Amino acid sequence: MLLKTPQQNADQPIAALHGFEEGLLATSVSPAMRAISSIVVDIASTDIPVLLLGETGTGKEVVALTIHQLSRRRDGPFVKILCSSLRGEDFNRLLPMSSEDKELPSLSTVFFDEIADMSAESQVRLLEAFSRLDGDGERFRWGACVISSTCQNLDVAMQSGRFRHDLYYRLGGVCLRIPPLRQRKEDVLPLAGFFLDKYSNLFGRPRPQLSAATMHALAAHSWPGNVRELENTMKRVIALGNERVALRDLGEKFEAELIANQGQSIYSLKEAARAASRQAERELILKVLSRTRWNRKRAAEELQISYKALLYKLKQIGLEEPGS
Repeated sequence: MLLKTPQQNADQPIAALHGFEEGLLATSVSPAMRAISSIVVDIASTDIPVLLLGETGTGKEVVALTIHQLSRRRDGPFVKILCSSLRGEDFNRLLPMSSEDKELPSLSTVFFDEIADMSAESQVRLLEAFSRLDGDGERFRWGACVISSTCQNLDVAMQSGRFRHDLYYRLGGVCLRIPPLRQRKEDVLPLAGFFLDKYSNLFGRPRPQLSAATMHALAAHSWPGNVRELENTMKRVIALGNERVALRDLGEKFEAELIANQGQSIYSLKEAARAASRQAERELILKVLSRTRWNRKRAAEELQISYKALLYKLKQIGLEEPGS
C-alpha cells in the first residue's frame, strides 16, 4: 500500500532516481509532451496539488517523480500510496496533524496512485487533511506536496457518486492530461532509441541497429499499452538479441507491417519520427473534419489553428474536398 523512494542527492540528474523520467519528458518531441514538460518545470517550485490523468502506461508516475526531483522536496522521500488498499485509519500515520510527528520528514511528496479507487471513508479523511492546510492554502502543515493520478474517467465516477466533487476540486490545483502514445506517434522512435540505450547499458550488451521495416512498423503501431509497452518491447529486443523474435508479442498486425515494409531502405530516426508525425496529424485532421461534417472553420477552431493553416494542410495531404 505504501512505498517510499530513497533520498536522493540534490546534484543527481532526474534520471538517476527512476531511469525513466528523462526518457519520457526530455526525449519526447511531440508538442503535447513539450507543453507538459514546460508546465512541470513551472509547478515544481510550488506545492500546489497536481492531478495527473491518462491511460495506463502513459507515464503518470514518471511525471510525478519528475515534479518531485525538480522541487525543493527532492531530498525528502517520494511516498507512493496505492489507493485501492488504503484504509481510513491509515491517514493517522500518513498525514500527521503536525510536523512534530517524525514518521515522515518535513518535506516530501505524497503520490496517490489511482485516486478513483479510493474508498468513501478514505476520501473523507483526505478532505479532512486538506482542511488542515496552512496559511498559503497549498500545502499540509508538515510540508508535503500532494500529487494524484488516475486512468479512470473521474467525471463518470463523480456522476455515479463513487468520487466526491469537493475532493476532485481539492486535488486538481493543476490538472495534466498525459496523451496516449498513439496520439503522439512522433515520440515512438525517439523513445525506442532511448530504451535501447538504457537496456543495452543495463544488460551489458551491444545496442542493435533496428531494420527500416521494424522502424516503420514501430511508428505505425497503435501501442495499446502506451510507453510501458514500448519500453518492455525494447527490453525484449536487447534481452533476446533478435528483433523479429522480440516483436512477435505485438501481434499479427505488427507482423504484417513488418512484411509490408521489408523493402524499405534504412533511414534516420528523425526522418521516421517526422513521417509518423505527418501520419498522426493527418488522422487527427480527418477525425475532426468528420466530427464537424467537414465544416472547415469549426475544424480549425477545434484544432486550434487558423483557417488558412488548415486549408494549407488539407492541400498538403490531398484532402481539399470531402471524399478525396
